[in-house]
Amino acid sequence: MSQWPSTKAKRVLAALLYIGWSIKRQSGSHRTLSRDGWPDFVFAFHDGEEIGPRMLTRIAKHTGLNPSDL
Repeated sequence: MSQWPSTKAKRVLAALLYIGWSIKRQSGSHRTLSRDGWPDFVFAFHDGEEIGPRMLTRIAKHTGLNPSDL
């Protein structure tokens, strides 16, 4: 079983902003996030969309997000 719970995109975005990411630009639901020392990351989910454990693992790999951040 995965350590990541299914979570709404709005909550994931809030967690990313909390750990130091900032919105560089936005076009619709596509947000480009930036953080010092990391390459830009495109977060392309609608706020009400459910993100599953597998996708959360991929997001964590590129952003440094931890299950405890959610």
